[in-house]
Amino acid sequence: MTPAPGTPVRVGVFGLLGSGNLGNDGSLEAVLGYLRAAHPEAVVDALCGGPEAVTARYGIPATRLHWYRGEYRTASRAGAVAAKGLGKLVDAVRTAAWVRRHDVVIVPGMGVLEATLPLRPWGFPYALFLLCASGRLCATRVALVGVGAAPIGSRPTRTLVRWSARLAAYRSYRDTLSRDAMRAMGVDTARDEVHPDLAFALPTPPAGAPPGPPGRVCVGVMAFHGGDDDRARAGEIHRRYLDGTTRFVRALAEDGRPVRLLTGDEADAPVAAAIVDAVDSPLVTAAETASLADLMRETAAADTVVATRYHNLVCALKVGTPTLALSYAAKSDALMARMGLDAYCHPAREVDAGRLLEQFRALERASAEVRRTLTERNLVATRSLERQFTALTAALFPAADHAHAVQEAS
Repeated sequence: MTPAPGTPVRVGVFGLLGSGNLGNDGSLEAVLGYLRAAHPEAVVDALCGGPEAVTARYGIPATRLHWYRGEYRTASRAGAVAAKGLGKLVDAVRTAAWVRRHDVVIVPGMGVLEATLPLRPWGFPYALFLLCASGRLCATRVALVGVGAAPIGSRPTRTLVRWSARLAAYRSYRDTLSRDAMRAMGVDTARDEVHPDLAFALPTPPAGAPPGPPGRVCVGVMAFHGGDDDRARAGEIHRRYLDGTTRFVRALAEDGRPVRLLTGDEADAPVAAAIVDAVDSPLVTAAETASLADLMRETAAADTVVATRYHNLVCALKVGTPTLALSYAAKSDALMARMGLDAYCHPAREVDAGRLLEQFRALERASAEVRRTLTERNLVATRSLERQFTALTAALFPAADHAHAVQEAS
């Protein structure tokens, strides 16, 4: 859909935004920053998981993603099952009506094409399919920008994800693994680009921020229960992760190191609280973070970071702090490799506190070299994201791109 000359472009943003995941909201913030800088005339609103939070924080109108408010709660009673089923039909109509009011809809980053964490096909994959199908039917350009993807074992989920990607007007990915995964699913990725995660476009904390206590280590924790194919072993996986991470934190505290626990989602808070209680040391505290900016300030004040959640890693790497990944998916390994730190990954499924301490000490010995490497890789990431946003303008806002070209030529 192309707006009439002189009419502001109507842009929608879509996803599990405002729902307590800092990485998702940080991706939205990066896209809003791009829109306000490159397309200040655009009229922006959202269809999202937490509309009240998105409106309060970012000042844009927002609509609830699902008609049924218990969408992500397990339905066991007949009434709840019926309401959830009805909600699927209502959402098809609501989504199409919302899409039709826009010229462009952007899905900002996030792992919307993966199932590396537990996921049901009739949840977000179905919502994303409704969005992309509605875009095709209503001639509204839907863009999956800097998204994550991964191989998916569940056939229904894989089918919905494949068709969502095929129906989108524009796709780019946050790593090569994501593009390869979609190609393996049968999506034509010949014109799809790869750029760093959108959060690398966010501003870094101002220089001169107060440093943390000497020797501080930030440890990013997660409510980790394995992936979508691990539901039968979820409890065991979580206990192993929590035990290994707790042992590591206790060893740091016994060595006299101040430890700051970080989270990236509301679901992670009980994990941080459990570690604080188990270690029972004044050196171990949990940070209260409400944004990726808060996470960047925390990681910038640390000597070293050890983190699980993807965007905890992104924040630490972006501010140039030596970082070790407790990796729960291939995307974490790919991120660390992109930033030149592929030697500093440890499996979140099998946290071995002794081995983790060895890797941690090796990272600290190489701290000066690692900081230089991160400075160089961050410059590359910044330039790549500039190209990402230029390509996005050309694909979604051709009138603005043409006007810019004319201005450049005159």
